[in-house]
Amino acid sequence: MPDKGTKKKLTRVEGGEASSAARETRTFVASDESRAKARKFRIFALLSWVVAIGLEVGAILLLQKPPVTMWLLIVLIVADLVFAVVGSLLWKKANRFDPASEKEKFKFFVQNQLGAIIAVIAFLPLVILIFTNKDLKGKQKGLVGAVAVVAMLIAGFVGVDFNPPSQEQYAQQIEQVKSLGAEHIYWTKSGTRFHLYQDCQHINTRKTDEIFQGTVPQARELKNITELCKTCEGRWKKEHVAVESPVPEIQIPETELPAGDAVPVPVN
Repeated sequence: MPDKGTKKKLTRVEGGEASSAARETRTFVASDESRAKARKFRIFALLSWVVAIGLEVGAILLLQKPPVTMWLLIVLIVADLVFAVVGSLLWKKANRFDPASEKEKFKFFVQNQLGAIIAVIAFLPLVILIFTNKDLKGKQKGLVGAVAVVAMLIAGFVGVDFNPPSQEQYAQQIEQVKSLGAEHIYWTKSGTRFHLYQDCQHINTRKTDEIFQGTVPQARELKNITELCKTCEGRWKKEHVAVESPVPEIQIPETELPAGDAVPVPVN
């Protein structure tokens, strides 16, 4: 797609191309490289969640041995929150590299909202035990209980994916870009939309020092960018307005007279 170019540093993102099967069937299939990255992120996410649940177990055991050390209990709750959040962020990043299909509804829901499910597992039993603990005084129970509830809400909010990626969504976005005749798209570190032109005014600002060039899946994997720049879309439409072709003249053939017929000649 022709444009004037950009004076900013242009970085081409390598790898992450769609597989040949995806190109042929117009469906999205993550590349082997993307699947390997997703697998790595999921392993680290699971390990982080295991630590979070382990910290919850430690806090529960601490509650059962009065007198309860308040500061240690709060430290365990905060540490539980940190590992739960880290696990959720890694898991959501893995899903962007290897998304699920919307056709498998149960798998799609669990895979994309597993962070929120883990947050409930990592905090709800602890919250219940805190408020039902007879060894904690009123103020202690209120303080520790409030910390645990807030931690659960934060972990749950981070764990929810409000715009979960899907194979169908990726395929639709790829087809959208292809239909506009673009081979690559462009985005920035802090941008929230991808662009068809590297000289688009929205990515050639004073704040921009580097522009990335790649594919739709790469923009989603690295920055979770899902929307096309409206300015680029409008510019493309202006440059590709169909020129109305002139209406061809309709020539009416002369009517042929039957052979032998005489043409009457007017007499003065």
